[in-house]
Amino acid sequence: MKAHLEQMKAELEAGTAQLLDVREFNEWQEGHLTGAILAPLSGLESGDEPDGVDLELKTYLHCRSGQRVHMAAPLLEDLGIGEVIPLDEGFGELVSEGFEA
Repeated sequence: MKAHLEQMKAELEAGTAQLLDVREFNEWQEGHLTGAILAPLSGLESGDEPDGVDLELKTYLHCRSGQRVHMAAPLLEDLGIGEVIPLDEGFGELVSEGFEA
């Protein structure tokens, strides 16, 4: 597993970070990572605040291909999330790296 993903996994397990999935609801229904929080990019663009997000935690973002996370990051920062980290790895790659879906 890549070093930054190992660090992320350890932080998620320790409860010092959270993982947001910025894919759309239909993609989420097809499969999602265990423990992830759904925060669709379309909702963020409409001004929706995602449910269950802790503004104080380091926040990792993932999507299908690693592109939408870069559009979602500034929207989440505007909501007051302190440290937002967009992942270049998409859903499929995270699963292949050992994250549970």
